[in-house]
Amino acid sequence: MHYTRKTVDTSYRNLSDYSLQLNRWFLKPVGAWPSSTTTTIREKAVSVILIVVCWSLLAFTIFPCILNILFEETDVQKKLRAVGPLSHWCMGGMNYFSLLFRSRDIRQCVRHIKSDWRTVSQLGDRQVMLKYARIGRFVAGLCAIFMHSGVFSHSVLQAVTMPEIAYIGNESVQVHVLPCPTYSKFVDIRYKPASDIALTLQLLSSIVVNSVTVGACSLAAVFAMHACGQLNVLMRWLNQLVDDRKQFDKVQRRLAVIVEHHVRVLSFVARMETLLNQICFVELLGCTFNLCMLGYYVITGWNVIEKETSIAYMIIYLSMTFNIFIFCYIGEALTEQCKQVGETAYMTDWYLLPHKTALGLILIISRSSVVIKLTAGKMVHLSIATFGAVMKTSMVYLNMLRTMTAS
Repeated sequence: MHYTRKTVDTSYRNLSDYSLQLNRWFLKPVGAWPSSTTTTIREKAVSVILIVVCWSLLAFTIFPCILNILFEETDVQKKLRAVGPLSHWCMGGMNYFSLLFRSRDIRQCVRHIKSDWRTVSQLGDRQVMLKYARIGRFVAGLCAIFMHSGVFSHSVLQAVTMPEIAYIGNESVQVHVLPCPTYSKFVDIRYKPASDIALTLQLLSSIVVNSVTVGACSLAAVFAMHACGQLNVLMRWLNQLVDDRKQFDKVQRRLAVIVEHHVRVLSFVARMETLLNQICFVELLGCTFNLCMLGYYVITGWNVIEKETSIAYMIIYLSMTFNIFIFCYIGEALTEQCKQVGETAYMTDWYLLPHKTALGLILIISRSSVVIKLTAGKMVHLSIATFGAVMKTSMVYLNMLRTMTAS
């Protein structure tokens, strides 16, 4: 079944928008969604303002926290409590920089996806692409629920249920516990409205950091699932190649389309690797450290009856575990799908094809034998084995930290 031109034009816009909708929702509020030829001057100005506001919120949280840990706080336990959130904010800042710096790559990937939706004509191919688009949206939505509910709920619970006692002269006052402790010479939270303003700004800052993390994860999920969908379409075409074996010219044209599409998908994967490898590296190292710290917070918090915040820590632990699992899973899935193209080419009834056409399949099989990898910083292959190594390493660091603080 083929669509009319009018149906295709209307449908491709709806479907490409459907596949990219969550990415736009997550990245536009922080100014990281790339501009296009249709972007107005007003929208570009708003984007610049959002970027300035977001960087200001991050700076307001990160730098006073570093000063507090280095020059003000003397309690080792409180320093350890501050290091975990500070690490999360720093990871968010680095990923935010990567997203802004790689804006051109994001724009090219978005154009590529829209072009794929526009050029597909067969109903079966479109259904395959839609299936993987749904998976990408589901993963992106799940990541957003985990991350925002975990970090934001912890920040609010800590401020509301665990007020600290501070002293102004001989008078004691209750003050909010900030997600990231601040430097008293910068903001003295013993006084109102300074404490309320500091808490509000840090909560807004947490939304920015969470949106950046969710946006990066959703880009990886949606782009990788789109590539998997395109590879499945390619395998579908390979299986149909033998149907036209008696019409030599038609078979040659279809094989040429298959090879061209294969090269196109591989170029998309290469661009996606360029876009994501820095973000994946930050997530891999940061999550390894944060999982260790969160495990420590849960254990020590449970011992002192901080049940509410310990539960919030557990939610954050699950969300970070889910994030790193998603990066590793899509790396594994993409590698396996690329290999499967070669296996599909070999398993077709190639012996029924004209001799020269059958020889053309060798190039597809040969190219598919070269392992396609998503990497973290071009050093670590993202796979399920890597996920297991991250979890194991975080547990080792947790045991070391418990031993050091218990002694």
